[in-house]
Amino acid sequence: MHSPEPALPLDGFTVVSIEQAVAAPLATRTLVDLGARVIKVERTDGGDFARDYDHVVHGTGAHFVWLNRGKESLAVDLKAEEGRDVVKRLIAQADVFVQNLAPGAAARLGFGAEDLRANHPELVAVDLSGYGTGGPREQRKAYDMLVQAEAGLIGITGTPDTPVKTGIPTSDIASGMYCAQAVLAALLRRSRTGQGATVEVSMLEATVEWMGYAMYSQMYSGRQPARMGLSHASIAPYDAYPTKDGQMLIGVQNDSGWRTLVTSVLDAPQLAGDPRFTTNVERVKHRAECDAAVAAETSRWSTVELDERLAKAGIPAAQVKQVADVVADPQLRARDRWRKIGTEHATVDALLPPVTFADVEARMGDVPAFGAHTRALLEEAGVDADALLSRGIAAGPR
Repeated sequence: MHSPEPALPLDGFTVVSIEQAVAAPLATRTLVDLGARVIKVERTDGGDFARDYDHVVHGTGAHFVWLNRGKESLAVDLKAEEGRDVVKRLIAQADVFVQNLAPGAAARLGFGAEDLRANHPELVAVDLSGYGTGGPREQRKAYDMLVQAEAGLIGITGTPDTPVKTGIPTSDIASGMYCAQAVLAALLRRSRTGQGATVEVSMLEATVEWMGYAMYSQMYSGRQPARMGLSHASIAPYDAYPTKDGQMLIGVQNDSGWRTLVTSVLDAPQLAGDPRFTTNVERVKHRAECDAAVAAETSRWSTVELDERLAKAGIPAAQVKQVADVVADPQLRARDRWRKIGTEHATVDALLPPVTFADVEARMGDVPAFGAHTRALLEEAGVDADALLSRGIAAGPR
């Protein structure tokens, strides 16, 4: 007898999501990668607005390609009773419901967790919002940059002169990952108890959690953590240092590493005995002198030469790469991390998710065209597809 093919962890689970932008779509894409069926509910007047942030991926938005592979697109008008009825019928047969509409909007449309779970107590219902229910900012707009600012992340990111937001939507990503984690935990508990869950995830609280040591440092020292650029408030040397043709990031986190750096890598053993640099506490106290001493030595090598010397000595270091370098990264290629997926207009490369199961690969589905699955889902819900499509309550592909 042949052993059955291994299943993805969420095979057989269905998720209905009224979602847009980044946070909730990232959460549900995580679930679809793990095998879940995800029905993405979109507006009839163009769908998820992330579809049109740009059209750089052969006519499809980069955000949308990143976040929506493997999903089924259902375009219905939730302002119409018939449209809401379709989604409720699908939720009645689903395991999970996720939404990130404006605060209070889901409840006003009849998709509040309490209403949905009244007759479907095994449902896992997740509300993802900017600031959570209650509090003075409950109704405020919650774009990623704004939440980064409110969470203090911008306040500690950048240089001493210039605060900046992170180069990726950190608050969206943090809350999306916690949302997916919560769904998995709720389904695991449901397997033991039979009961679903009502879950709330706040972008603000997810981002403040990621503030971590900086938050505790401020609370118990009374000092705002400084913006350090590439440097580190508690470690030296820890920064970018010049080479003949570029720069290298070097981070030495202990005193033995310092001695190895200056003797085995930089051929400057005199620095090992300099009393200003013998311990990390002293190096931080004399950071400017330490950085200058290291920079004087690193500038004697090319970037490639220094990179090789640092790697051979086991010193933590990295080249500052541009995104094009990452796309061609030999580590990702050697580990076979790229797959082909379909989009509305072309076949494109997509990166496998970072969680790798030994016995089964993530489901790398195609990116759905707007309303691509509307007719099939209307029929699955048991309604007159032609009637809803002809009246504009539902929409198919453009």
